[in-house]
Amino acid sequence: MKKNKEKIELYIVSLWLLFLLIIIVTIDIPFCLGENCNFIGFKSLFLRNIIPLVSLIMLICGIIGVLRFKYKVSGSVQTPIKIKKINNINYEHLTFLSTYIIPLIAFDLTEFRYFLVLLILLFSIGAIYLKTNMFFSNPTLAILGYQIYRVDAEFRTTFKKEIILISREELFEDDRVSYKKIDNNIYYVRRMK
Repeated sequence: MKKNKEKIELYIVSLWLLFLLIIIVTIDIPFCLGENCNFIGFKSLFLRNIIPLVSLIMLICGIIGVLRFKYKVSGSVQTPIKIKKINNINYEHLTFLSTYIIPLIAFDLTEFRYFLVLLILLFSIGAIYLKTNMFFSNPTLAILGYQIYRVDAEFRTTFKKEIILISREELFEDDRVSYKKIDNNIYYVRRMK
C-alpha cells in the first residue's frame, strides 16, 4: 500500500502541467474598471471557480509530492551497483506529455459531462500507469532535471537486465552508482565520486 501511495504521488506530479493549464483555461475572475463596479462576493467567486480551485489543490499536492520525492531519494542508499549497458530513455517524458497532457486540455471543462469524462480518463490513465509501473515517465521530473535510463547493472550478488534508473546526473557505461529502490525494477541513483 505504501508503494502505491508513492506511485500515486508521482502520477499526480506528472499531471502538474495539466493542472496549471486547467487553471489558466478555466479561471473566471470578473474584472470591472468602471464607476459602477462592485465585488460579486466570495461565495459567487468560489462557485465560478471550483474547477480551477480543485486544480490548484492538486497542483499543491504535486508540489508536496516533489518535495517528498526529493526527501526520500536523499536518504540512505544501498551498496553501489555498476552500469554495464545503458540507454537514455528521456523521450518517455515527451511521450506522456504529447499523448496525455496536451489532448486532455482540449476538453470543454465548463460543461459537467466533459469534466466527468476528464476525471474518468485521469483515473483510468493513473490506474494503467500504476499497474504497468510507467509512473517514472513523468514530464515534471524532466523539467526538474531528472534523467531516465534503461540499464543492465551488476549488483553485489546479482546481475539485472533492463532496470530503470532515475538520476539528476548524466550516467555512462561502467559508472558506479549508489541507489535507492523505488519499485521492483525502478531505482533512484547517484553517481559515486
